[in-house]
Amino acid sequence: MNYMQLEAIAMPILIGGLVLFMGYIVWDLAKKSKAGRFGTMILFFALGLGVVAFVIKEVVVFFIE
Repeated sequence: MNYMQLEAIAMPILIGGLVLFMGYIVWDLAKKSKAGRFGTMILFFALGLGVVAFVIKEVVVFFIE
């Protein structure tokens, strides 16, 4: 296995783990700040836009190539 194969396998797995960890952080932040249901939704929406943008970028790059 060369470097490019390892990178192609590890990158999606590690980024997925990072996204899950960030979701846990947002949930913990909402819980500790007692944000309520609406505040939790706002936190996940606002902080989740970065994840959505990353996924959209990957899809666009896939179709361009």
